Amino acid sequence: MADRDFLKTNFGIEIELTGITREKAARVLADHLRGSIERQNDYYDSYKVTAPDGRAWKIMYDGSLRCQRKVNGQKVAAGREYSVEIVSPILNYKEDIETLQEIVRKIRKAGGFPNSTAGIHIHLDGADHTPRSLRNFVNIIYARNDLLYDSLQIERERMRYCKKMDKDLVERMNKKKPKTFKEIEDIWYKGYGSSRERHYHESRYHFLNLHSFFNGVGTVELRGFNGTLHAGKIRSYIVLALAINNQALTQKSASTKKPQLENPKFAMRTWLNRIGLIGEEFKNCREHLTKHLEGSAAWRFRRAA
Repeated sequence: MADRDFLKTNFGIEIELTGITREKAARVLADHLRGSIERQNDYYDSYKVTAPDGRAWKIMYDGSLRCQRKVNGQKVAAGREYSVEIVSPILNYKEDIETLQEIVRKIRKAGGFPNSTAGIHIHLDGADHTPRSLRNFVNIIYARNDLLYDSLQIERERMRYCKKMDKDLVERMNKKKPKTFKEIEDIWYKGYGSSRERHYHESRYHFLNLHSFFNGVGTVELRGFNGTLHAGKIRSYIVLALAINNQALTQKSASTKKPQLENPKFAMRTWLNRIGLIGEEFKNCREHLTKHLEGSAAWRFRRAA
């Protein structure tokens, strides 16, 4: 993994926040990117910021956000114009991570903040995925459901939008051992009454969302990240998503067996090392992703006195 190949997959990110209006957020992006702003006048009352390279960022309304603003340092209720979801264009880690982090810092400086209803969603390019790698992805997330939810401290108010991987789905997936995308798609949607073509299909509200893969977008989405405007945390979430994606793509198979959790911090650290987050470059990422876990990162078992 020393070649950092796992960072090469393109991704997109959605960052939910409040505290400033969509118009103000659009101005912050346009100023930083030296881009142009266009009001869309659509259902989401969105703004489009087009950078000089032609890539467009969207700032949209999100109905799941509790809108707030600060008055004399206190957070108070605010109108729907304070619902802000920043949707990036297709990004590449090496070329775009510094720009993304700087945008996050400037949005925060402008008065933006997350609350317990805000989340971050990361879309991973699905072009290289196969039926085998999608099944791997399902198994990897299922095996580490508890570890990931504890590590990421997912807000209770957001649980309905990023549920844990469904045990029945995982069992069906591994019993059937699907060989085609169509077979995986049928397993994914089994038990839902609404049309698969529906954009806001109920199946999407899980930590791992494959609805975006099957519904024309062509991405694998990870939804299990709380809203934050901490640039280092956002980088950590992106690196983790890219590393898990690479694990799913490159492993011959992935087990559903849950790791030992008598020492969650050690279990997380060793997994992060194994999937590529090694060395000084990812030290801060490892710290962010193990910070809330109990135990010792250095020792699996407590040493004898």
